[in-house]
Formats: sequence, C-alpha cells, structure tokens
Amino acid sequence: MRIDKFLKVSRILKRRSVANMACDNDRVMVNGKVAKPSHSLKVGDVVEVDFGQNKLKFRVLSLNDKATKEQAGLLYEIL
Repeated sequence: MRIDKFLKVSRILKRRSVANMACDNDRVMVNGKVAKPSHSLKVGDVVEVDFGQNKLKFRVLSLNDKATKEQAGLLYEIL
C-alpha cells in the first residue's frame, strides 16, 4: 500500500492530498529515510511523521485498504 493512502486510511492525516504534501515536503520518513507519496509500505515498517513541533513515530501492524473508523487504530502501534 502507498504511504499516502495508508496515512489517510489509518486516519493519521485527514486527507490524501495532505499526506501527499507532507511527503513532498520531506515530513514523512519510513525506516529512517525520506519517503515519497508512492513509497510502498510493508508490515513492520517504522514511520515517522513531522507535524511541525511534534513528531509521531509508529510501526505498521496491518495493511487494509478499506479500514473503518474502528479498525483504523489497529493498523499501527505508536512507539
């Protein structure tokens, strides 16, 4: 699954266009490397998202294209 789609489906970012902009501005890192919006995620990847002064670091537990609101929190674990 693409990183921009995962950020939207998991409800870490509200819209896919916002996730695209975050990736384009080097605010998303996967396993310590800057990720482009088309970067393919795998289960076990560690993702870090920079929200300005705050950072969110999490591990991908599951990939689900059509996760509901209740399932969104089960796709990752915060580190």
